[in-house]
Amino acid sequence: MKTSRPFLLMILIPVIGTLALAGLIFGGQAMSDSGVDGEIKRALAAELGTSEDIDLQHLQDVQYGYGICGAYKAADGDGYASFYYATTSDRLTLDVNSREYTDNCGLSAIC
Repeated sequence: MKTSRPFLLMILIPVIGTLALAGLIFGGQAMSDSGVDGEIKRALAAELGTSEDIDLQHLQDVQYGYGICGAYKAADGDGYASFYYATTSDRLTLDVNSREYTDNCGLSAIC
């Protein structure tokens, strides 16, 4: 009587293991990105002194993921304004003329 153990051991278990590992890696990355968005929204709300919802647009990782540039708008605001968020120090910069913003989010930093 033949058994199907070689198929199970050589094909099915490695495929299931690979799929599980891929799910852990990409699922963890997606959860990490949503957590950073929440941190940015809380920092913006604290800086602006508002409890209203804040909309984030055009988020871009800079400095190899150590910073994030983007635009925000408060629920009562008319237009979007730019910001830079340093993920290592949790520091928020709203002044687009500051050295920290221009060094990290300027056109030369993107190119």
